Amino acid sequence: MGESSILWLRVAACLYFFGLVDATITILRRRENFFRVAAGAFSIGVMFHLVSLVEQGLAMQHFPATDILESMSFCGLIVAVTFVAIRWRYKDEAASLSVFIFPLVFLMTFMAALRNPVSTWSSETARGTWLIIHIVAELLGYAALLFTAIGSVLYLIQERQLKRKVVPSLYRMLPPLGTLDNLILKSLSAGFVFITTGLIIAIVWAFIEHGTRWIGNSSITLSFVTWGVYLALVFFRVSAGWRGRKAAILSLVALAFCAITFAAHAGLQNRLL
Repeated sequence: MGESSILWLRVAACLYFFGLVDATITILRRRENFFRVAAGAFSIGVMFHLVSLVEQGLAMQHFPATDILESMSFCGLIVAVTFVAIRWRYKDEAASLSVFIFPLVFLMTFMAALRNPVSTWSSETARGTWLIIHIVAELLGYAALLFTAIGSVLYLIQERQLKRKVVPSLYRMLPPLGTLDNLILKSLSAGFVFITTGLIIAIVWAFIEHGTRWIGNSSITLSFVTWGVYLALVFFRVSAGWRGRKAAILSLVALAFCAITFAAHAGLQNRLL
Protein backbone atom coordinates (compact mmCIF):
# COMPACT_ATOMS: atom_id res chain seq x y z
CA MET A 1 0.00 0.00 0.00
CA GLY A 2 1.36 3.43 -0.96
CA GLU A 3 2.46 5.95 1.63
CA SER A 4 -0.21 8.52 0.72
CA SER A 5 -3.01 5.95 0.55
CA ILE A 6 -2.14 4.62 4.00
CA LEU A 7 -2.05 8.21 5.27
CA TRP A 8 -5.60 8.86 4.03
CA LEU A 9 -6.73 5.59 5.56
CA ARG A 10 -5.26 6.58 8.92
CA VAL A 11 -7.02 9.96 8.68
CA ALA A 12 -10.26 8.07 8.02
CA ALA A 13 -9.63 5.85 11.06
CA CYS A 14 -9.10 8.95 13.23
CA LEU A 15 -12.40 10.41 12.01
CA TYR A 16 -14.18 7.10 12.57
CA PHE A 17 -12.86 7.23 16.13
CA PHE A 18 -15.39 9.98 16.87
CA GLY A 19 -18.05 7.43 16.01
CA LEU A 20 -16.56 4.96 18.46
CA VAL A 21 -16.66 7.63 21.18
CA ASP A 22 -20.29 8.39 20.36
CA ALA A 23 -21.20 4.69 20.52
CA THR A 24 -19.43 4.37 23.87
CA ILE A 25 -21.30 7.36 25.32
CA THR A 26 -24.61 6.00 24.04
CA ILE A 27 -23.92 2.55 25.48
CA LEU A 28 -22.93 3.86 28.91
CA ARG A 29 -25.36 6.76 29.32
CA ARG A 30 -28.06 6.21 26.68
CA ARG A 31 -27.47 9.72 25.31
CA GLU A 32 -27.17 10.72 21.69
CA ASN A 33 -26.19 14.39 22.03
CA PHE A 34 -22.86 13.72 20.33
CA PHE A 35 -24.36 11.78 17.42
CA ARG A 36 -24.55 14.60 14.83
CA VAL A 37 -20.92 15.60 15.40
CA ALA A 38 -19.80 11.98 15.24
CA ALA A 39 -21.92 11.30 12.15
CA GLY A 40 -20.41 14.34 10.41
CA ALA A 41 -16.87 13.19 11.19
CA PHE A 42 -17.85 9.69 10.09
CA SER A 43 -19.09 10.99 6.73
CA ILE A 44 -15.86 12.91 6.14
CA GLY A 45 -13.97 9.77 7.09
CA VAL A 46 -15.83 7.87 4.36
CA MET A 47 -14.49 10.33 1.77
CA PHE A 48 -10.89 9.90 2.96
CA HIS A 49 -11.42 6.15 3.04
CA LEU A 50 -12.67 6.16 -0.56
CA VAL A 51 -9.73 8.30 -1.72
CA SER A 52 -7.34 5.87 -0.03
CA LEU A 53 -8.77 2.81 -1.79
CA VAL A 54 -8.97 4.51 -5.19
CA GLU A 55 -5.39 5.75 -4.93
CA GLN A 56 -4.22 2.33 -3.81
CA GLY A 57 -5.99 0.61 -6.70
CA LEU A 58 -4.50 3.00 -9.26
CA ALA A 59 -1.01 2.68 -7.80
CA MET A 60 -1.05 -1.11 -7.54
CA GLN A 61 -3.03 -1.68 -10.75
CA HIS A 62 -5.37 -4.18 -9.13
CA PHE A 63 -8.61 -4.28 -7.20
CA PRO A 64 -7.79 -3.10 -3.63
CA ALA A 65 -8.97 -6.27 -1.86
CA THR A 66 -6.36 -8.94 -2.52
CA ASP A 67 -5.54 -9.91 1.07
CA ILE A 68 -7.23 -9.94 4.46
CA LEU A 69 -6.34 -6.36 5.44
CA GLU A 70 -7.29 -4.87 2.08
CA SER A 71 -10.53 -6.86 2.15
CA MET A 72 -11.24 -5.66 5.66
CA SER A 73 -10.71 -2.05 4.60
CA PHE A 74 -12.94 -2.47 1.56
CA CYS A 75 -15.65 -4.15 3.61
CA GLY A 76 -15.44 -1.35 6.18
CA LEU A 77 -15.96 1.21 3.42
CA ILE A 78 -19.03 -0.65 2.13
CA VAL A 79 -20.57 -0.74 5.60
CA ALA A 80 -19.75 2.95 6.15
CA VAL A 81 -21.21 4.05 2.81
CA THR A 82 -24.35 2.00 3.51
CA PHE A 83 -24.78 3.70 6.88
CA VAL A 84 -24.30 7.17 5.36
CA ALA A 85 -26.94 6.35 2.73
CA ILE A 86 -29.36 5.12 5.41
CA ARG A 87 -28.79 8.25 7.47
CA TRP A 88 -29.32 10.47 4.43
CA ARG A 89 -32.66 8.71 3.86
CA TYR A 90 -33.87 8.46 7.46
CA LYS A 91 -31.97 11.37 9.10
CA ASP A 92 -31.36 11.01 12.84
CA GLU A 93 -33.68 8.01 13.03
CA ALA A 94 -30.63 5.98 12.02
CA ALA A 95 -28.85 6.93 15.24
CA SER A 96 -29.74 3.62 16.88
CA LEU A 97 -27.72 1.77 14.21
CA SER A 98 -24.61 3.76 15.10
CA VAL A 99 -24.06 1.69 18.24
CA PHE A 100 -23.32 -1.28 15.99
CA ILE A 101 -21.90 0.40 12.86
CA PHE A 102 -19.48 2.94 14.36
CA PRO A 103 -17.34 0.48 16.40
CA LEU A 104 -17.38 -2.11 13.61
CA VAL A 105 -16.18 0.30 10.89
CA PHE A 106 -13.57 1.85 13.17
CA LEU A 107 -12.03 -1.47 14.13
CA MET A 108 -11.86 -2.76 10.55
CA THR A 109 -10.33 0.48 9.28
CA PHE A 110 -8.00 0.75 12.25
CA MET A 111 -6.53 -2.69 11.58
CA ALA A 112 -6.09 -1.98 7.87
CA ALA A 113 -4.44 1.37 8.67
CA LEU A 114 -1.70 -0.45 10.57
CA ARG A 115 -0.69 -2.48 7.53
CA ASN A 116 2.65 -0.78 6.96
CA PRO A 117 5.44 -1.42 9.47
CA VAL A 118 5.47 0.88 12.49
CA SER A 119 8.27 1.91 14.81
CA THR A 120 9.58 -0.57 17.32
CA TRP A 121 9.15 -0.07 21.06
CA SER A 122 11.03 2.92 22.39
CA SER A 123 11.74 1.02 25.60
CA GLU A 124 10.85 -2.17 27.42
CA THR A 125 8.94 -0.06 29.92
CA ALA A 126 6.59 1.24 27.20
CA ARG A 127 6.15 -2.29 25.87
CA GLY A 128 5.32 -3.67 29.30
CA THR A 129 2.97 -0.78 30.10
CA TRP A 130 0.90 -1.35 26.96
CA LEU A 131 0.64 -5.03 27.79
CA ILE A 132 -0.38 -4.35 31.40
CA ILE A 133 -3.08 -1.88 30.28
CA HIS A 134 -4.42 -4.50 27.86
CA ILE A 135 -4.57 -7.16 30.58
CA VAL A 136 -6.22 -4.82 33.11
CA ALA A 137 -8.84 -3.68 30.59
CA GLU A 138 -9.67 -7.27 29.63
CA LEU A 139 -9.91 -8.39 33.26
CA LEU A 140 -12.19 -5.46 34.09
CA GLY A 141 -14.34 -6.47 31.13
CA TYR A 142 -14.54 -10.05 32.37
CA ALA A 143 -15.36 -8.84 35.89
CA ALA A 144 -18.22 -6.72 34.52
CA LEU A 145 -19.47 -9.74 32.59
CA LEU A 146 -19.37 -11.81 35.77
CA PHE A 147 -21.72 -9.32 37.44
CA THR A 148 -23.85 -9.49 34.30
CA ALA A 149 -24.04 -13.26 34.55
CA ILE A 150 -24.94 -13.19 38.25
CA GLY A 151 -27.68 -10.63 37.62
CA SER A 152 -28.96 -12.65 34.66
CA VAL A 153 -29.20 -15.89 36.62
CA LEU A 154 -30.98 -14.16 39.51
CA TYR A 155 -33.34 -12.49 37.05
CA LEU A 156 -34.27 -15.75 35.34
CA ILE A 157 -34.76 -17.58 38.65
CA GLN A 158 -36.92 -14.83 40.15
CA GLU A 159 -38.97 -14.42 36.96
CA ARG A 160 -39.67 -18.16 36.86
CA GLN A 161 -40.85 -18.20 40.46
CA LEU A 162 -43.11 -15.20 39.90
CA LYS A 163 -44.71 -16.87 36.89
CA ARG A 164 -45.43 -19.91 39.04
CA LYS A 165 -46.85 -17.60 41.70
CA VAL A 166 -44.68 -19.37 44.22
CA VAL A 167 -42.14 -17.09 45.87
CA PRO A 168 -40.14 -18.74 48.68
CA SER A 169 -38.96 -16.46 51.45
CA LEU A 170 -35.38 -16.72 50.16
CA TYR A 171 -36.35 -15.12 46.84
CA ARG A 172 -37.98 -12.20 48.63
CA MET A 173 -34.47 -11.16 49.64
CA LEU A 174 -33.45 -10.72 45.98
CA PRO A 175 -33.47 -7.30 44.31
CA PRO A 176 -36.57 -6.43 42.25
CA LEU A 177 -36.62 -7.45 38.60
CA GLY A 178 -36.26 -3.82 37.52
CA THR A 179 -33.10 -3.44 39.61
CA LEU A 180 -31.61 -6.66 38.20
CA ASP A 181 -32.44 -5.57 34.66
CA ASN A 182 -30.66 -2.26 35.25
CA LEU A 183 -27.65 -4.12 36.69
CA ILE A 184 -27.50 -6.33 33.60
CA LEU A 185 -27.58 -3.30 31.30
CA LYS A 186 -24.87 -1.35 33.13
CA SER A 187 -22.50 -4.25 33.64
CA LEU A 188 -22.95 -5.49 30.06
CA SER A 189 -22.25 -2.00 28.72
CA ALA A 190 -19.20 -1.49 30.94
CA GLY A 191 -17.87 -4.92 29.97
CA PHE A 192 -18.15 -4.11 26.28
CA VAL A 193 -16.30 -0.81 26.69
CA PHE A 194 -13.45 -2.41 28.64
CA ILE A 195 -13.12 -5.35 26.24
CA THR A 196 -13.17 -3.03 23.21
CA THR A 197 -10.46 -0.89 24.81
CA GLY A 198 -8.39 -3.98 25.56
CA LEU A 199 -8.81 -5.24 21.99
CA ILE A 200 -7.66 -1.95 20.44
CA ILE A 201 -4.63 -1.85 22.72
CA ALA A 202 -3.85 -5.48 21.84
CA ILE A 203 -4.00 -4.71 18.10
CA VAL A 204 -1.49 -1.87 18.47
CA TRP A 205 0.78 -3.99 20.68
CA ALA A 206 0.67 -6.94 18.27
CA PHE A 207 1.45 -4.80 15.21
CA ILE A 208 4.44 -3.20 16.90
CA GLU A 209 5.62 -6.56 18.24
CA HIS A 210 4.98 -8.82 15.25
CA GLY A 211 3.90 -6.68 12.29
CA THR A 212 1.14 -8.48 10.40
CA ARG A 213 2.34 -12.00 11.23
CA TRP A 214 -0.11 -12.37 14.12
CA ILE A 215 -3.15 -12.14 11.80
CA GLY A 216 -4.69 -15.55 11.32
CA ASN A 217 -3.73 -16.86 14.76
CA SER A 218 -6.66 -18.97 15.99
CA SER A 219 -6.79 -17.37 19.45
CA ILE A 220 -6.77 -13.86 18.02
CA THR A 221 -9.39 -14.77 15.42
CA LEU A 222 -11.57 -16.09 18.23
CA SER A 223 -11.15 -12.77 20.05
CA PHE A 224 -12.54 -10.87 17.06
CA VAL A 225 -15.43 -13.30 16.67
CA THR A 226 -16.24 -12.92 20.37
CA TRP A 227 -16.05 -9.15 20.10
CA GLY A 228 -18.37 -9.19 17.08
CA VAL A 229 -20.91 -11.36 18.92
CA TYR A 230 -20.65 -9.09 21.96
CA LEU A 231 -21.17 -6.03 19.75
CA ALA A 232 -24.33 -7.58 18.29
CA LEU A 233 -25.63 -8.42 21.77
CA VAL A 234 -25.01 -4.91 23.05
CA PHE A 235 -26.79 -3.50 20.00
CA PHE A 236 -29.87 -5.64 20.65
CA ARG A 237 -29.82 -4.67 24.33
CA VAL A 238 -29.16 -0.95 24.00
CA SER A 239 -30.64 0.06 20.65
CA ALA A 240 -33.23 -2.59 19.85
CA GLY A 241 -34.63 -2.38 23.37
CA TRP A 242 -34.39 -6.03 24.35
CA ARG A 243 -35.04 -6.19 28.08
CA GLY A 244 -35.96 -8.66 30.79
CA ARG A 245 -35.64 -12.34 29.93
CA LYS A 246 -34.16 -11.74 26.45
CA ALA A 247 -31.50 -9.43 27.89
CA ALA A 248 -30.61 -11.95 30.60
CA ILE A 249 -30.18 -14.78 28.10
CA LEU A 250 -28.14 -12.55 25.78
CA SER A 251 -25.86 -11.64 28.67
CA LEU A 252 -25.20 -15.30 29.45
CA VAL A 253 -24.39 -15.91 25.77
CA ALA A 254 -21.88 -13.04 25.83
CA LEU A 255 -20.26 -14.46 28.96
CA ALA A 256 -19.98 -17.90 27.35
CA PHE A 257 -18.15 -16.51 24.32
CA CYS A 258 -15.79 -14.50 26.52
CA ALA A 259 -15.08 -17.57 28.65
CA ILE A 260 -14.10 -19.54 25.52
CA THR A 261 -11.83 -16.68 24.42
CA PHE A 262 -10.21 -16.49 27.85
CA ALA A 263 -9.61 -20.23 27.82
CA ALA A 264 -8.05 -20.05 24.36
CA HIS A 265 -5.67 -17.30 25.43
CA ALA A 266 -4.76 -19.26 28.54
CA GLY A 267 -3.53 -22.10 26.31
CA LEU A 268 -6.51 -24.34 27.03
CA GLN A 269 -8.00 -24.44 23.52
CA ASN A 270 -6.83 -28.04 22.95
CA ARG A 271 -8.75 -29.19 26.01
CA LEU A 272 -11.98 -27.79 24.63
CA LEU A 273 -11.94 -30.13 21.63
